[in-house]
Amino acid sequence: MVVEPLIIALLLAAALMHATWNAILKSDQSDRLATFGLIMTTGTIMGLCIVPFVPMIEGAAWKYLILSVAIHVAYYFFLLKAYSYGDLSHTYPIARGLGPLLVALVSGRFIGEHLRSQDIVGVLLLSFGLVALAMPLKNVVPRPGSRHGLATLFAVLTGITIAGYIISDGLGVRAAGESTQHRISYIAWLAVLEGPWLLVLAFWKRPTTVWAHMKKTWYRGVGGGLIANTGYGIAIYALALGPMAHVAALRETSVLFGALIGTLLLGEPFGGRRVAASFVIVSGLVLMNGPALF
Repeated sequence: MVVEPLIIALLLAAALMHATWNAILKSDQSDRLATFGLIMTTGTIMGLCIVPFVPMIEGAAWKYLILSVAIHVAYYFFLLKAYSYGDLSHTYPIARGLGPLLVALVSGRFIGEHLRSQDIVGVLLLSFGLVALAMPLKNVVPRPGSRHGLATLFAVLTGITIAGYIISDGLGVRAAGESTQHRISYIAWLAVLEGPWLLVLAFWKRPTTVWAHMKKTWYRGVGGGLIANTGYGIAIYALALGPMAHVAALRETSVLFGALIGTLLLGEPFGGRRVAASFVIVSGLVLMNGPALF
């Protein structure tokens, strides 16, 4: 089963959206936690505007929804840590590339979606590209406060949580109900339950500075929230229509968008090896999602 062309186009748009909001978050040097909290709070408001107009999800979907929220909390923590220690062009491709790799490896046992021969080749390409990307660049002076080893560790942990919530949300949206409205309801309830908890945490840790930060840079969180939640909503909906490993792989072509944004807009070093590694990663991801070639 291969994803339909329209869904492929939507997932490519979602990939660009994901890279964009991550760049917005990474570029915030003053209070990244508060900005991330505002991104999630924007999603909560979006969800609350939808739930009154859609049916309630089926009871079987709630366990996956709650599990997804818990995994997302761990994801937020690891992502913020990764960005605090490393560049976007280094940490983002590792985290996003590892997610579909893990989904592909466990999809047969836990989901019943088995790999084709070319999917295995795609996994190998993905793994090779990740190793090349994770290695530190030569002749590049690290940014103040950056720590390559910790950045890589938290990027890997982020990738593990990505695989976890992809599987959880894929099973959840499929169990939510047969209609499009039920699937939209699952997406909306996920946004609601993820809630403004990061923003609450930011106020608890820095009550005197968060308001000032939000007054100056509120547009980052609101804009990032609109982009982030729309993009992930597309991804969740696609999980109901196609194989999880393939949908996840196509969505994570955002690794190339993220690496290019980090270099071109954030002024991060990239180097020829990271360019080659990013294209190898994307090639593996596309091969996993493409029609049968061998």
